[in-house]
Amino acid sequence: MSDKSETSQIKLRNVRLSYPAIFTAKAFEEGQKAKYNCQLILGKDTHAPIIKALQAKIDEAAKSFFGKTVPTLKGVCLRDGSEKGDKDGYGEDVMFVSASSERRPQVVDRDPSIPLVEADGKPYAGCYVNAMISLWVQDNKFGKRVNANILAVQFLKDGEPFGESITNATEAFENEADEGGSEDPLA
Repeated sequence: MSDKSETSQIKLRNVRLSYPAIFTAKAFEEGQKAKYNCQLILGKDTHAPIIKALQAKIDEAAKSFFGKTVPTLKGVCLRDGSEKGDKDGYGEDVMFVSASSERRPQVVDRDPSIPLVEADGKPYAGCYVNAMISLWVQDNKFGKRVNANILAVQFLKDGEPFGESITNATEAFENEADEGGSEDPLA
């Protein structure tokens, strides 16, 4: 039996982008192959039909690969946001898709004929995107899983950036130029 089987493409609309490494491949552990990856956050209420359809596609992919008796899977690409409840954008009211690829995904602007590069500053963690993924089933020494490939990302609209500093530099340093600073070295 092959260790990999890929499904057709699936479009996820109006989802939030998190942990994007879509312009430069990244390895999470030393010795691991660098991949392009991201997480796509879906609201349990607002994206309920998409989540239901995606779960059905995951089940279908597993049954197609393993047959009627699907073994216990070590993991799937669709996970509950409560796993990362302390991170920006995650929590009990969301699900997320973890997707990666060895090939760089296409990244485009609202107008899909305009390709984006990292220097454009978008897409970024916290913005809204449309994303194209495909599912693939893994059955090898690393376990039995249903994973997602990230194929393309389209910047849709701005959102509150994740992981942004809450310091406003203008306010923090507004009196420094005039007064020469405070006597307190930590103020």
